[in-house]
Amino acid sequence: MLHYPIPWGLAFRIVGSILVRETRSFQEDAHTCIEKLPAQLQVFGQEHIPSSGPGLLTINHYYRPGFHAWWLPLAVSSLVPSKVHWVMTAALTFPGQPYASLRTWVSRRILAKIAWVYDFSPMPAMPPDPEQVSDRAQAVRQILAYIRKTPNPLLGLAPEGYDNLAGGLMWPPSGVGRFIYHLSRYGLEIFPIGVYESETSLCLRFGEPYRLDIQEGVSPDQRDCYAIEEVMHHIAALLPRSLRGVFS
Repeated sequence: MLHYPIPWGLAFRIVGSILVRETRSFQEDAHTCIEKLPAQLQVFGQEHIPSSGPGLLTINHYYRPGFHAWWLPLAVSSLVPSKVHWVMTAALTFPGQPYASLRTWVSRRILAKIAWVYDFSPMPAMPPDPEQVSDRAQAVRQILAYIRKTPNPLLGLAPEGYDNLAGGLMWPPSGVGRFIYHLSRYGLEIFPIGVYESETSLCLRFGEPYRLDIQEGVSPDQRDCYAIEEVMHHIAALLPRSLRGVFS
């Protein structure tokens, strides 16, 4: 089984940047981490790696015990030549675990500082909490503001939003499809990416970019379903069959 050591050196540098209120380049830090990664990084579909935006990178939220989600954006940003503005979780959740509320509270404060250091957009944690509707709406407005003010923006997003302990793809929470559809109306092409492991490598497969084509006149719920189904099927096509989950 492949081993992914915690990048302690980077963690200490991030803490230092937080203390002195200094921003960092996630792309440069990603290169540093991937260069030191014991596993080989194997890349397919390099011709589909975007050189610039406007675009939205959509990636599966690959999970297994021992693989931490931060390796997903690190691997992608080490390959994309332009800055990727990642939509990240605003907090970690620990259902059924001791001191879950306290741990979530602590993670929310730490992740907010990391988002500031890298100029990322935090989104309330998945699955959605009904009490965070206004926070989620505010996060969406901030992302749209970023798109409007940034020439040729590149956003990165894992639509599922959290780990599937059973492995494989799962349906993203309600509303994610509408969000992606809204982003596409700003002219963002969608770049699907599949992440998985072989025996010796962390594999990234980039697919051909596409645009959402959803007919007018459908209800918001239908638009949400149509959009996320198309997005997830494009990601599933880049994964081994065993990881396609409900989209196999």
